[in-house]
Parts: sequence; C-alpha cells; structure tokens
Amino acid sequence: MSDTKIKTMEEFASVSGLSRPTVSKYFFDASSVRKSTRAKIEEALERYDYTPNMYAVNQNRRLTRTVGILVPFLADPFFAEIARTIERLCHNAGFRPIVFSSHGEPELEVDNLKSLLAMKPAGALLAPLGRLSDQEALSSFCDDVPSVLFDSNIENLGEGFVGLDNDQSIGAIVRYLCESGEPPCFFEGRSAPNPNVRSKLRAYKKTMQDLGHEAHIVYADGEGWDFEAIGYQAGIKALRERAFSSNTVLCGNDRLAVGFLAAAYEEGLRVGRGDGCALRVAGHDDHPFSRFTCPPLTTVSQDFDAIAARSVELLTGLFDDHSERPTDRKTTLFHGRLVIRASA
Repeated sequence: MSDTKIKTMEEFASVSGLSRPTVSKYFFDASSVRKSTRAKIEEALERYDYTPNMYAVNQNRRLTRTVGILVPFLADPFFAEIARTIERLCHNAGFRPIVFSSHGEPELEVDNLKSLLAMKPAGALLAPLGRLSDQEALSSFCDDVPSVLFDSNIENLGEGFVGLDNDQSIGAIVRYLCESGEPPCFFEGRSAPNPNVRSKLRAYKKTMQDLGHEAHIVYADGEGWDFEAIGYQAGIKALRERAFSSNTVLCGNDRLAVGFLAAAYEEGLRVGRGDGCALRVAGHDDHPFSRFTCPPLTTVSQDFDAIAARSVELLTGLFDDHSERPTDRKTTLFHGRLVIRASA
C-alpha cells in the first residue's frame, strides 16, 4: 500500500481515474457498478490508504430527489407532450424533474449532460439525438447515473429502453396502404439523426417483401430537425422529377409529411382517397398537428402515456436501496395504433 493518505472521496476518485459519482455508488453498493469499474476501484483501494465516510455517502444519496429528463428538441410538440407526461409522473412519484432540451445540437446535449451530472441526480430519462450524439459522453453519463432511454434507442446504454415497436407499426400502415390502394413508396430524410429511421426502413422493406411488392425509397436531403422544411423542399424536387413509382407516399414521420403535403399543394396535386385525388400520403407518430393538416393525415399513433409510465416505472425501480443495479438491460416496445384519416 502506498504511504499516500487519501482524505476525501474526490481525491480517491482522481487517483482511481474515475468520477466521484461512480466511486460513491461503489461504496454504497459495489454491485451497482460494472465489474470492470469495480475491479479498478478495488485495485486503487489496495494501493492507497483510504477509508470512505459512509455516513456522508448515505447522506448524499438521500439528499437528491432530482430526475433529469433530456429530449432532443423540445420545440417539437411530440417531445413536448411526452416530456410533459413524464414530468407529471415524476412529480407524482415524489421526485423533482428537470427538463433539458438539446435543440438538435450535439454540443448542447453534452453540456446538458454535464449540467445534469453536477446536480447529482437520482436518475435520468434520456431521449438522445442518436446519430449525432457524442457516444462517449452518453456512455460516461450512464455509467455514473441510473438511466433509462426512451424513444431514441442507443444499444447498451442505460438500464433500459422504452419506445415504439417500429416493426409492428410500420408493418401495420404498409399493409393498410397496400390493401387500400397502390403499394407505398417510402419518403425519408437521408441524414435524419434519430435511430428509429433505420428500424423503420428495415420494417418497410421487410413488409413490402412479405407482401410481394418491390420496396421503393426516396430520400429527402437536408440536415437538422426542421423536418417540415426538409419535407417541403425535397418533396417539390421529387415530385417534379417524378421520383415516386407509386401514387402512395409513406413519410418517415408526420412532420416530414406536413412538408410533403405543402409540396403537393404547391404542385397542384390533390391529396386524399376520393375521386380526383392524385396522391395518397401517410405519416408516422400521430403528431399533435396531424389531425389538422389538409387533408387530415393518416398515420400511426404512439401511446405517449404507456411509454412515459413504463419509462418512469423502470427508472424509479432502480432507486430501491435494497436492490442491485441490474446488469441486464430491459427493453419495452409498445405497439402503434393505425389512425385512418382523409389523406390515405
């Protein structure tokens, strides 16, 4: 053992090469940290003269009832609605929720994680940006703070994920569109950051193949979260170039569909199911505005309440002082509900 006397947990964390919250979690419950992290701490304990103040450890754990809620874009009513529901459920469970929005900016997401970590939260509910996220920063945060991801799944991060079963939801709307008219083309952002895009594309291709149809994907160029503008500009270009092989277009999300509806109007194309209609258009998510588009948008509805409730349930279950931090990541996927309106 080294002759160096370590007086504080901050000093011990520094010489261990770990963060203070991680070290604190180890002393409260060694099983709550990863095996490799535990080995690193125990190796440092053999090298340095340090005994933690367990009363302080327990006091620090009890002091915080803060739960962080991180969403990628709070200006989007979709995320505003689910964040509002999660916030209410956290309040009802006796916690103090704090909502952070990354506004589509990777640097701001990292800053939000740092700000939240400084608050010593009891836990966090995270909807990361996805492809644009700093994976190292997210991984480090989830190592230090009990976390559950929702909507945006990044493999192996956090203790669980809660979201929509895209295989089921995309499968349902593709089958409906094929049964009620021409098989749909899929219209999706080429650079969309959300990892749901990949699973939706995969589900679309599989369902079309299962039904004996050829998949046809038209990509919308554009960066960022201004999906309406991307859908409008790319929609105008695709319509003028006759890029769609069908008169039915399934958009990757409702916000993209809103822009595409505007593009169809600009090109003088009537959207709907009736006589004289040139296009059928559908979306995905049942965005709060989708029922008020012209015409109202056929889509797939997500169960906000169920996703929010399960997310909070998973997270608060981690706060039981008598339970170990789980090593198996729990995934809960809810089915979407087909919502048929006038657009398709």
